[in-house]
Amino acid sequence: MSDLTMWFEATGALAGAGGLGYAKHRAPRLYWSTVGLPLTWGRFTWSYASTMEVCGLTVQPSGFRAFMTRNLSRREVRPVPPKVRRVRPSSTGLRITLRLPAGLEPADVATSSERLRHAFGVQSVTVAETRPGYVELRMTGYDVLRRVRLPRSAQPRGLVVPVALREDGSVFERDYRAVPMALTLGANQSGKSVYQRNLVKGLAQLPVGLVGIDCKRGVEHSRYAPRLSALATDPDMAGRLIDALVLEMSERFDLLALHGVSDVWDLPAKLRPVPLIVLIDEVAELFFVTSKKEEAARDRTVMQLVRLGQMARAVGIYLEVCGQRFGSDLGRGATALRAQLTGRVVHRVNDKQTAEMGLGDIAPDAVTAATSIRADRPGVAVAGDTSGGWSRIRTPETTPAEAAAVCRDFAHLTPELPFLAPFRPPVSTAADHRPTAGDPAALTEGGEDSCSARSASTPCSSRP
Repeated sequence: MSDLTMWFEATGALAGAGGLGYAKHRAPRLYWSTVGLPLTWGRFTWSYASTMEVCGLTVQPSGFRAFMTRNLSRREVRPVPPKVRRVRPSSTGLRITLRLPAGLEPADVATSSERLRHAFGVQSVTVAETRPGYVELRMTGYDVLRRVRLPRSAQPRGLVVPVALREDGSVFERDYRAVPMALTLGANQSGKSVYQRNLVKGLAQLPVGLVGIDCKRGVEHSRYAPRLSALATDPDMAGRLIDALVLEMSERFDLLALHGVSDVWDLPAKLRPVPLIVLIDEVAELFFVTSKKEEAARDRTVMQLVRLGQMARAVGIYLEVCGQRFGSDLGRGATALRAQLTGRVVHRVNDKQTAEMGLGDIAPDAVTAATSIRADRPGVAVAGDTSGGWSRIRTPETTPAEAAAVCRDFAHLTPELPFLAPFRPPVSTAADHRPTAGDPAALTEGGEDSCSARSASTPCSSRP
């Protein structure tokens, strides 16, 4: 009987261990809440003082405190670590507020974040200054970027679009009023297009005008046509569209001057022009020329784009620039334009110089993080801004069909802007996309010209 009992106990222990292992990989949020959180909290509480001392995050106590410790407590005077003010558990990690003693600054704690990560056995540790003298350690218990799923509460609003998930479990949002101009870089198959799709999917649901510039004949942006107010598909058309935007910017400045305000958001709602988001895909195509006679048009287009980057924020026109590489090697005006693009998102790149182009001038320590992104993690990127802060993010998987469907569903929000009428893309109906006989698309989409419907006398290998 005792042997049978021991057998059941051993079987139960093995089943429990197997269940925990399964939960750790397939349901990491559940595993963290039930097992990982208590273990990490206990490890933090038990080893906090010694870990801070080893990491060099302690200071010598004041003379009064040293006197009281020596003479009243009869204890050895030891260095003082930051005082723990608050510990908040979450479904993805721990958030710990520390009061820094005199002599320490937030940069000291941030420098030791990697050592703290290993000491406390968590996935990542990021440091954020909450107010003078206080920092927050944001510990992530598991790899939240492995399977990205934005919370349901993350919905587009105002000019804010939730785009990705940060490695600390918080939502990365693209706020056009806080960061009006942005640059996104990434090599082929790095997830840059998925980032753009998530952005378009969110922007399509907002009362804004979307302007697309896609000099690859519109292969990326043409599917968003129902929601676009304008689309340029070649450099010549892009130059004329940018000229129209600069003229609109001038007219909006006249409107601001007429009402004695300096920002479009200071105007009454009934007089406020619609915000415009200019989405530029593969910006290098605006810089490249094949002959000498094209240089003058190229220089004009680039300078007009720089003018938009410098001044358009005040009148509600925002730039979203994407490319594989972006720097002085593109040509005249490239560096001037990059200087106006406050937000930076860098996906996996092919060389360190590209990462330095995107992040080196605003967050030098983020360059290493950008060059260490693995090829098997598409969508992972490093997001930074001119404040010097940065974080790893990853966008959820969004297919072109999903983004296009949202654009069709919210096509009624597309504003009627007369100055963009010459650039309004034609909108195809559902019938226009229906496969027809002889259409190659029908061969792969189950149309009537599929292989199964063809005559037995006409083998599939004889397709034209």
